[in-house]
Amino acid sequence: MDVTDLLELIPLILTLVLALLLRRTLIALGAGVVLGALILNDFSPVTSLKYLFNTLTAQFYQQSQWQWWHLNVLFAMLLLGIMTSLLGRSGAVDEFGHWLSARVHSRRQARMGIIGLGFLVFIDGIFSCLAVGSVGRPIARQYGMSPAQLSYMVDTTASPLCSLVPVASWGPYVMALLAAISFLPVSALDAFIAIAAVNFYAVSALVLVGLGSLFNWGWSEHIDTAAEVGATERAAGHTAHQQPQPSNTASPWPLMLPLLGLLMGALVFTLASGASLAKEPGMAAWLAAADVGAAMRNASLTAVVLAALMALWRGRGRGRGLAPLMIDMLVGLRSMALAVGILLLTWMIGALIKDLGSAARISALANDLLSPSLLLAGIFALCAIMAFATGTSWGTFAIMIPLCAQVAQGMAPELLLPALAAVMAGSVFGDHCSPISDTSILSATASGAAVHEHVTTQLPFALIAAIAALCGFQLLNLGASWGLAWALTLLTGIGLLWLWQHQRSSGNLLKQDGQA
Repeated sequence: MDVTDLLELIPLILTLVLALLLRRTLIALGAGVVLGALILNDFSPVTSLKYLFNTLTAQFYQQSQWQWWHLNVLFAMLLLGIMTSLLGRSGAVDEFGHWLSARVHSRRQARMGIIGLGFLVFIDGIFSCLAVGSVGRPIARQYGMSPAQLSYMVDTTASPLCSLVPVASWGPYVMALLAAISFLPVSALDAFIAIAAVNFYAVSALVLVGLGSLFNWGWSEHIDTAAEVGATERAAGHTAHQQPQPSNTASPWPLMLPLLGLLMGALVFTLASGASLAKEPGMAAWLAAADVGAAMRNASLTAVVLAALMALWRGRGRGRGLAPLMIDMLVGLRSMALAVGILLLTWMIGALIKDLGSAARISALANDLLSPSLLLAGIFALCAIMAFATGTSWGTFAIMIPLCAQVAQGMAPELLLPALAAVMAGSVFGDHCSPISDTSILSATASGAAVHEHVTTQLPFALIAAIAALCGFQLLNLGASWGLAWALTLLTGIGLLWLWQHQRSSGNLLKQDGQA
């Protein structure tokens, strides 16, 4: 490899190294973009600044045309941030908790109710952790569930679920990264759906948390008293929550109506857009021709309007006008600032890779160093390590989706979409296990558990799901059908969870016999 070839790769190498060392994706991407611009422009500061400005503006306006896909993605992300803030700060989540508490009458119902809430508030991982933790904590306390068990349920129904739903806040972000891949064989929406269809880790994790909650697999049969739960919370440095106040007058609709509006709006706007743009009749033609970015923007706006109306109806800002709602919206916008910054820099570094000619070099190195027969498993493991070390799945997506797409296209183009699924799955797994991940910390805090206790008690479940996912990806790599890969993945995951529960039960029986 000569000096010119090395210069082409230095911006990417710097980005990866800084992301691992600093654990700050925004800084890592920014440094890679600046260095790449300097290399491309012979280290001329003025020319490099001009190049950076032109590259940034080209993401929104290029060749006398607005880049509506990029603009709509950003609008959708910001609107989903506003919606999340409105639901959390207006009391919609707390009211849903009161409504749910009045309908829970057993430990199993409590566990399944908490899981159900996690599936309901799918719009954002961080919001899900805070909402489900704060609602579930008093219910778990009432029915003797440990904070560690609650935090596992909270964390596992957050990021893994969000990575599968195109209308969650993750959807526009990931689809924007996918749309930047010039050789993607399908639309960004179709690619997202195809990737979700083989995201073996996310689905396995959700199946395991569902079975574990239904049968209490992997957890002690001992029912913690309120005093024991309170002692655990105080030991973790948390203030114990008061018991929930069940209410038959509390309504679920301030939370559910905006979420239903988001789902139904996404479907209706997508089909309406496709029907107006398609040249052929039929649902498939409509979906293929639809302007997904505009549909997601409009659906998100619909959900924001519904959330604001429900907040006003329930008395938000009474006597103070619209000021509280405006503050809620500003908080939501601010919550998305980091994600928007990362996305902009990712688009820019993608343009740099193209201008530097790094893509061909990456593909050549991959062919020399990697085994095609282990491509998917290797990508899964690599992304898991990076997400674990950095504590961020979104940051890992930003760096590894473009990089691994180039690798897969060069080595095995037919495995491009499964390779991107391996990026998503590995990143979520690494983030799920990381003690410095924001969702790990917030899940533990909202549930009243210590972070180290949450991470160590969740780890066996995450490892079981990861082993199952590796089996699925390796089967796809060897040419197995998706059906066979899924069947063996789920059998592996469920079988390992059952064996672990059986071993725990046998150990508990032996311990009881010894004490007797």
